[in-house]
Amino acid sequence: MSKASWSSKVTRLNWANYVWLLYLPYTVIQFLPARRLTDWVWLGLVGVFLGLYSLVAEVKRWRKVTMPLELGVAGVFSLFAANNYLIIFPGWQIFSILSRWPKPYFYGYAGGYYALLLGGLLRDGLVAPDLLTWQHGELMGLLFPLCSPVMAYAFSRSIVTRRQLAQTNRRLETIIQRNERERIARDLHDTLGQSFSMITIKAELAKKLLTRAPEEVPAELDDIAQTSRENLQLVRAIVNGLHQNSLSDVLLTQSHNLATAHVQLQTSGETAATKWPTPIQGRFSAVLREALTNVIRHAQANSVQVTFTTNSTTYRVVIQDDGRGGTLHRDGANGIAGMRARMIDAHGTFAITADRHGTQVALSLPKEKL
Repeated sequence: MSKASWSSKVTRLNWANYVWLLYLPYTVIQFLPARRLTDWVWLGLVGVFLGLYSLVAEVKRWRKVTMPLELGVAGVFSLFAANNYLIIFPGWQIFSILSRWPKPYFYGYAGGYYALLLGGLLRDGLVAPDLLTWQHGELMGLLFPLCSPVMAYAFSRSIVTRRQLAQTNRRLETIIQRNERERIARDLHDTLGQSFSMITIKAELAKKLLTRAPEEVPAELDDIAQTSRENLQLVRAIVNGLHQNSLSDVLLTQSHNLATAHVQLQTSGETAATKWPTPIQGRFSAVLREALTNVIRHAQANSVQVTFTTNSTTYRVVIQDDGRGGTLHRDGANGIAGMRARMIDAHGTFAITADRHGTQVALSLPKEKL
């Protein structure tokens, strides 16, 4: 692997997850020096836990498998090693992730977490009753393991809520700006539009009435009439373009619909995309609305990511959900055909793929066709 590639991978790591591992030696030291086979088994399980912890942090598509496995390994330490501290790691990591998932997942994981923790406490009380005493400080030390899931979920949920509110505010600001453009469009139509209409009428009338230099005047007046007609069409085109739906309109509406369906909407590059040309936004908006509606109706997804990018030649939008994937064809449905037709009519591209990790819709429009 090249140095640049390795540096890129290191930069993308979610380092906030790994800060907690500074406390992992407190668990490891319990089995050191390793003199018995059981000590080596426990150290091996610590290594398994560390691998699962990293997979949960870095590989999102495996989380439905790695998260319960991570919690299960930590629960083994609570049940059989009298170690109620390793479970704090999934208590913070997993429940922070669950803040972006539907609430039934939180209730399910919370039930499993507390069952493992309380099961370990019950076994500790039966095997070594003297451990759970105020003198040893065990009861006070249990406060953090008991509170970690609720604290992590509430803290992360508040961050998610603040981000959604900030995103909604940015969309509202964009819509306010769009309303201002519509006001300008109305003014253009009511003033310049009427003025150009009058120029056309007067120019045509003048062509009929003027008699001086008849060999030159008709051509000049034809020019005036033609120019005025072209300008009138331009004003109308501007007005029509400003009335098209913007990306912010669609995202504002669909984010509410997705939240009602318990699907988390995440976007990348949205702020820059709101400054794309109005015809481009209008074309993408119609397809984006249909794609997000399909996520709600058919994908059974927990989240959907919409990514906006552009380069020197192309505008591009990618919609990726984490739903069930599967077949892309349904009897009597024409949504996909309609989306493809819209993009092809604008000389763009449309691609849709699905697998067990979800469905991806990729859209692009060329800049030179503006």
